Amino acid sequence: MAFQSLSNFLRYDLALIGTKVVCSEGDCGSCTVLLGRAEDGRIDYRPVTSCIQFLYQLDGAHVVTIEGLTYEDQLNPVQEAMVRCHGAQCGFCTPGFVVSMCAAFHQGEAEKDLIRAALVGNLCRCTGYESIVRAALETDRSAMRRIDDLYPPARLAAAMSDASRDPVLVHGNGKTFFKPTTVAAAADFKAQHPDCALIAGGTDVGVQLNKCLRDPQVVMSLAGLTELRGIIERDGILIVGALATLTELEEETLNRCPELHAMLRRHGSPLIRNAGTLAGNIANGSPIGDAMPALFVLGAEIELAGRGGATRRVDINDFYTGYKTNVMRPDELIARVHIPLPSPSEVFKLYKVSKRHDLDISSFMAAFHARLRGDVIEQIRIAYGGVGPVILRLPKTEAFLTGQPLSEATMAAAGELARTEITPISDVRGSADFRLQLGENIVRRFHAEVAAAHVAVDGNGNGNGNGRPR
Repeated sequence: MAFQSLSNFLRYDLALIGTKVVCSEGDCGSCTVLLGRAEDGRIDYRPVTSCIQFLYQLDGAHVVTIEGLTYEDQLNPVQEAMVRCHGAQCGFCTPGFVVSMCAAFHQGEAEKDLIRAALVGNLCRCTGYESIVRAALETDRSAMRRIDDLYPPARLAAAMSDASRDPVLVHGNGKTFFKPTTVAAAADFKAQHPDCALIAGGTDVGVQLNKCLRDPQVVMSLAGLTELRGIIERDGILIVGALATLTELEEETLNRCPELHAMLRRHGSPLIRNAGTLAGNIANGSPIGDAMPALFVLGAEIELAGRGGATRRVDINDFYTGYKTNVMRPDELIARVHIPLPSPSEVFKLYKVSKRHDLDISSFMAAFHARLRGDVIEQIRIAYGGVGPVILRLPKTEAFLTGQPLSEATMAAAGELARTEITPISDVRGSADFRLQLGENIVRRFHAEVAAAHVAVDGNGNGNGNGRPR
């Protein structure tokens, strides 16, 4: 039982068939549920896609389905508004929309743009969305009851916390599952089972399991490693715990690094970000991970923990040895990610090209981190994604631009040079020629935006590349 998806458990074991399954990839949102974890005597609920959450990830968690959001077996105000505004046609996606809207109201989001953003991960083939958004806006929020009112957290949170502190080891049907509660225990288990699948958010592994691309015999969930949760800033460096979700990172970067915050808002959907982790993205090693180029140009360091309390840091530029391969030793796991934040006087730009603006895999990504002295490029780092087996730095282009004026002619030549440093392939998201042209054009776009920002400050080019005065 521990090795099945949450959506299958709800539907086939508990007969809670309000949770629907369509894509089994976490993309459509029809299987959305609320996942609660105990934190400081309260329960933090976030909507997630249950098709790519597995039971072995959920020890000590509280799951609320669409059935659990009714009020004494009556429709809640969101459901009533969906009926009144004709927000459902075939109805297959409707439970997921209702759960996501209830979560949005629980978190205090009420404006139209915020509601739309909260529903990015829920897809509908029938309504055109306007009736659904109208239902959200016309919901009688004064009649809404908070999740804490439906499920008082006092005793529940205590029981969940107690369960979370216990390690779990399960053997069955030829498979093994382990949930350690200390990093030391996790390192020991990984050393003994170097091929075990490590699960944090599980947003990549879940898809691989559902599509029969992977069937690990040994699984280790990191959910019990509370010491790896949280995000702190220290001396201009953002230290991101391996279990901190992408949503938490998105929230922490709103004021600390708006450019990275904006990129994270395009990373999958809220349902994916509520479960997925930055450390998981790094371990997965995809060359089209949205946040990865930023980490390369900022010089992020990966903190690895091994047996005997041993730790070491590796610059992410030295972390990968090839496609989805890295320098981690058999006993090591990612503990934290140390991200130097760009200063206000530096230029930091991120770009993502995809067929859709939201909820889409990148065709191409780019990151630029530069320090200017007047109109001269004093230092620059450039990284591209989606153009090779790993994220690629462009050392020739960087060397060419160092000490050069920030001029249209210089950047045009740099763009031509950049396309010689990448080796894209053709796939369903774009041809090799398309990506080669993007590799050149993005340098021109970077120049156009930075030049415009400098002029926008005072008309004399005295600015910091972000359109803000020094």
